[in-house]
Amino acid sequence: MHEILATSFDTHLPLAVILLRLLVACGLGLVIGIDREARDRPAGLRTHMLTALAAAVFTIIAIEMIETFGAGGRQTQLDPIRVVEAVTAGVAFLAAGTILQSRGSVRGLTTGAGMWLAGAVGLASGAGYLTVAILGSLLAIIVLLPVRLLESRLFGKPPIGNEGNEDDS
Repeated sequence: MHEILATSFDTHLPLAVILLRLLVACGLGLVIGIDREARDRPAGLRTHMLTALAAAVFTIIAIEMIETFGAGGRQTQLDPIRVVEAVTAGVAFLAAGTILQSRGSVRGLTTGAGMWLAGAVGLASGAGYLTVAILGSLLAIIVLLPVRLLESRLFGKPPIGNEGNEDDS
């Protein structure tokens, strides 16, 4: 029993590194989800945080599997791009669920794009590319907040609220 427990908790990445990557993913998912939560959209803070966290967990699992099963000259084929594809497909499925079409109006595109970005940020965080994850999140904040104010001034879109603008749901 001791051997089973010992090998079940062994990781190639140090626990502190795993924890940091997961915390960064959660934190950046929160940052991306703030705008959606403030606008009372269906996918807000928790959804974006969980999306980023799940992507980071899948990425760390892939890294651990490569270390575990790819070592020792075995004939195992390991392709980290498959993890990116799988996470992207899963997040796209969730994001598509936030997009609604009703009476010629499309709503939820920005929320869906935010979830997609949260997945990418989670992948970057899980892989240890924290600079990429942080920069992606900072740019998301610029797109979601100052660009929204610019849209308001240039195109007369309300700066905040639940009005039915097609790409702000």
